[in-house]
Amino acid sequence: MLRNLGLVGVVGLVLMLGGVALTTWYSLVLGSALAMVLAGLGLLVYGLVTNLMRAMGMKP
Repeated sequence: MLRNLGLVGVVGLVLMLGGVALTTWYSLVLGSALAMVLAGLGLLVYGLVTNLMRAMGMKP
């Protein structure tokens, strides 16, 4: 999976996880909410890309 992301993707993932960890260290409730928002955003993007690929005739 890390090979598919590339260097910029790995750095982005590390920064995102670091930001959630820092927020959770500051406030557990706020960090949990931020993690759920990021997970929801990831699922939304996955769904959009999957449907777009199907519309173009490609199978994900």
